[in-house]
Amino acid sequence: MSRKLYISDCHFFHKALLTSMDRRPFEDLDQMHACMIRQWKAAVGPRDEVYILGDFSYGKGQETMEILDQLPGRLHLVIGNHDQWFRKLDEEHLSRFVWAAPYKEIRDQGRHVILSHYPTFCYNGQYHVGKDGSANVYMLYGHVHDTRDERLVHHFMRQSQQMEVRGRDGTVRQLPCQMINTFCMFCDYRPRTLSEWIAIDAERRKKLDLETADMEEILHPDWGKRDRGNQRKTQG
Repeated sequence: MSRKLYISDCHFFHKALLTSMDRRPFEDLDQMHACMIRQWKAAVGPRDEVYILGDFSYGKGQETMEILDQLPGRLHLVIGNHDQWFRKLDEEHLSRFVWAAPYKEIRDQGRHVILSHYPTFCYNGQYHVGKDGSANVYMLYGHVHDTRDERLVHHFMRQSQQMEVRGRDGTVRQLPCQMINTFCMFCDYRPRTLSEWIAIDAERRKKLDLETADMEEILHPDWGKRDRGNQRKTQG
């Protein structure tokens, strides 16, 4: 039985990410490539559908082909800003991809999935919910890695989720905002199912919530005093 798996920003051949931004824990590119290929093979079967959400490789066409030859699965590519190598693939390696596009929407076990290299804040179907009222549309993205831009995305998500919207039946509920960063370092370089990503993302965002709260206390120490003062007035 095949599965749908997702991953982004592998950045094969991108040496700078070992020393800046990601600071990946490898001595050199050979060690990084060996680890990522090993992790991919451990997670992906030959019939699995793997959706790569951009920036698969920073290398040239021929050397990227050598990586592609080692990876199992039926590959789908959401083209990222560092995927210039894709335009230089020969016919044999172009056939490794079921499709390649800058944006796609697919179905995955009854859920609607938006696929984009770049985070899309107001995505198609964001307001849709299932019969039980739970959100059933997910926006999967990459591009921002684990940077300050990802913190901005997280802040937007939390602000959005605090908003109230009125449904067609008149009921008021919280605004769904189901955005998941499928950055390869968040999943130990293994493509993961949507259900796995939902769990990974939930746990990671709990930590970001704490980080954000701590940063607010550092940047705005008077806010905490003001809130505590308001609480005392309310209680009194």
